[in-house]
Amino acid sequence: MGTLLFIMSLFSTTPDNANYLYYHKVTAQRGDGAITLLKRYDLDEPTCNLNRFFELNQLDPNDHLIEGKKYVIPVMVYRYNGKSIRSTIGDFDYQKALRIQHYNETILERRLRKKSYTASRILWVPYHELHCDKSRSIAVSRKTLDIPLLGRNHSTVEIRSDKLAGRVFYIMAGHGGPDPGAVGKKQNELLCEDEYAYDVALRLYKMLWEHGAQAYMIIEDKNDGIRDEAILPCDKDERCGGKTIPLNQLQRLQQRVSQVNQLYIKHQKAGVKDQTCLSIHVDSRSKNHRQDVFFCHYAGSKSSRSLARKMQDTFATKYKQHRAGRNYQGSVESRNFYVLKKTLPKAILVELANIQNQHDHQRILLSSNRQALAKWMLESLMD
Repeated sequence: MGTLLFIMSLFSTTPDNANYLYYHKVTAQRGDGAITLLKRYDLDEPTCNLNRFFELNQLDPNDHLIEGKKYVIPVMVYRYNGKSIRSTIGDFDYQKALRIQHYNETILERRLRKKSYTASRILWVPYHELHCDKSRSIAVSRKTLDIPLLGRNHSTVEIRSDKLAGRVFYIMAGHGGPDPGAVGKKQNELLCEDEYAYDVALRLYKMLWEHGAQAYMIIEDKNDGIRDEAILPCDKDERCGGKTIPLNQLQRLQQRVSQVNQLYIKHQKAGVKDQTCLSIHVDSRSKNHRQDVFFCHYAGSKSSRSLARKMQDTFATKYKQHRAGRNYQGSVESRNFYVLKKTLPKAILVELANIQNQHDHQRILLSSNRQALAKWMLESLMD
């Protein structure tokens, strides 16, 4: 009967994932107890790792370990797919993937494994990351994060504060994939809305992490990262949640909204109270129309309207400081956009400039201005 219960317990926490292989085994050394052994592999916290160790090895907490005997530890071994940790384990929680990456690097540094997960195509995933409720509270032990999506020159993110700790943000750069959005021209160069919206979105995404938030880039381009050039080449290789972006407009919108909503429900169940979605765009109007940054919200959401007004107030203050002599005319508008109506967290849409207007070009072509736009949005969210 005891063996049957053990087998049932083992299968109940085995993932339905083709990349999952087995639990890792190690040899007990002289003087090892369960806690000593697990501590060597950074598994002594949380407690569920210890409980899982006893289950996997059919041990009683009072049992002693035998020197030289192999024991199963709560490390789940996956076949790394060569793309990303998130797609390997089937979980698109970016912070969790960073913790797993850091864990594998630490274990390699301690020479507890011979090769990196990228070289060996073998990924170690601590049991608590997938099966313990308290795993979300376990922070990366170092003060910097490595986020490759930000690009080679910006991938190291320094944690500056915890002002946004416990809050989740979904940053949705407009358009992407087969849809460049609005298209303008600077002399003979094409300006694609999705590229400039993505660069500002990525800058905001980085700053959110810097202040302790958990943030998601809903649209991703692994080749781009944060760029400082004025002319950002148009391309079509952006993806949503690791998937190709559809050609059909409604399907594109449904895909990104679904990605946000799935993550929202997950975090809501985990007890997260404050979740926000920002959709970032560049407008297209007549060439003679100068357009200040403006904000849209869904009429049925008071929290979204409140956020849009707060952000408008922040931008009005910043315009007075940096653009003396020209009044800020950015508005707050109620719009029935699909991404505002269908997303579950409070959501606003930000229009950065008119891509057809030569004066407005300065706001998006200068990297310092793109950084300022992201920073002002961050200040609104932190206030």
